[in-house]
Amino acid sequence: MMRSLFSGVSGLKVHQTKMDVIGNNISNVNTIGFKSSSVTFSDVFYQTTQGASGPNPATGTTGRNAMQIGLGSNVASITSAVTTPGASQRTDNPFDVMIEGDSFFIVNSGGTNYFTKAGSFNVDSFGTLCTPSGASVMGWQVDPNDPTKAEAKAVSPLNIMAPENLYADPEATTEVYISGNIDSKDTQVASETGKMVNITFFDNMGHSYTADMKIWQSQDATNLYNVAITDIKDADGQSIFVNKIVDEETGDVTYEETSIDSFTFGDVEYQVEVEEDGSVTIDTTDASIINFNGSTGAFVSVGDGATPGNSLSFAIDASPNPFSPINIDFSSITMYSTSGSSSLEATKGSLEGIGAGKQVGNMTGVSIDASGKIYGKYDNGDSKLLGQIAVATFSNPAGLEAVGNSMFAATQNSGDFDGIGQDPTQGGGSLTTGVLEMSNVDLSAQFTDMITTQRGFQANSRIITTSDTLLEELINLKR
Repeated sequence: MMRSLFSGVSGLKVHQTKMDVIGNNISNVNTIGFKSSSVTFSDVFYQTTQGASGPNPATGTTGRNAMQIGLGSNVASITSAVTTPGASQRTDNPFDVMIEGDSFFIVNSGGTNYFTKAGSFNVDSFGTLCTPSGASVMGWQVDPNDPTKAEAKAVSPLNIMAPENLYADPEATTEVYISGNIDSKDTQVASETGKMVNITFFDNMGHSYTADMKIWQSQDATNLYNVAITDIKDADGQSIFVNKIVDEETGDVTYEETSIDSFTFGDVEYQVEVEEDGSVTIDTTDASIINFNGSTGAFVSVGDGATPGNSLSFAIDASPNPFSPINIDFSSITMYSTSGSSSLEATKGSLEGIGAGKQVGNMTGVSIDASGKIYGKYDNGDSKLLGQIAVATFSNPAGLEAVGNSMFAATQNSGDFDGIGQDPTQGGGSLTTGVLEMSNVDLSAQFTDMITTQRGFQANSRIITTSDTLLEELINLKR
């Protein structure tokens, strides 16, 4: 009689445990990265009132089965569906990331590495990529020997918005090409006035300058044109060869030469003289020559002397010198008839698009690609690798221990984390930005389990009340 009471109690306990698990699943139906759990039961122990015996031909008796009375149930396991993916929710937030595959993000809280499927990240005041609960997202740092790759070493916090990452280094212009057409009937080009072309370029510190280049027809032949630099100005339009001095008392203005007094264009070094009115005088007697085919109008070469070619070198003499030599390519110019007008334009960079240089860049955005590489975008058009998100995989993901805040800890039964992790694309996985993995709780299954659990709990309670009635009848035998 007492055995049924205790069996009913054990049944109540296990069904209550299952209801607790169902309640936790349903309460986390909208928790990002949540993995639902399921409960299984097992019988626990049997009291054997008669053992089993085999048939005995000598006595003619048959075999008999054992007689056992079960003593209730127990919780066999509470298993988390870690490998079952949840639904995808689009957020369009560049710091929201979803893992395609069975791997986990690596996060660090209090000096301990944990693992999560919840990819809702943000950046703290120190520029570190982190979770809403304050755990640092771990990954690989940029290889110091190759800034285009991440170094697969022990994972560390991704400080993607560190002060050094908020800016992109400037680069000096090293290549320029001139394009367009010179019409030999253009009266401006035929005169000493010439056609002016503005060449903009950057120095090593990202400062912008403009070189005024003049092209005019040579007196020797109609297919030959002189080319020379007449001035170089900074971003404010002031000549780099002239210092303007204003007397504070009288307001008088005087001009003097700066420390830069010469430059090289082609094979000629030009000396610069500053006049009293602040104007710049450059002797262009030895200007370089652009040669066109007089029959077809096609470009032939630029430069005179023994080494004509397609380009001229332009270098500014300064100490210290922030300027890099610039190769100016003229091979794209033609000499066709265009109704007496010429059109010329200078473009930073070579014909292949390299060497344009750039000013210092301010960060304007961050993006994460499918392999977890984090790139900074800058207003000078630059893109720089800031780090890479690493992921971890386990031989038995269900063996991970949930520790709250959508995080799991490694256990002896899940397998170890090697401290390095792996590329998210390894094994066919990938990362998707602007998307979050939602909870994998199936409400229809949970409500069905709730019904069966409720009925099981109800039936076990009836065992207890019925056993109590039987005990009451037994006691009443004395009356």
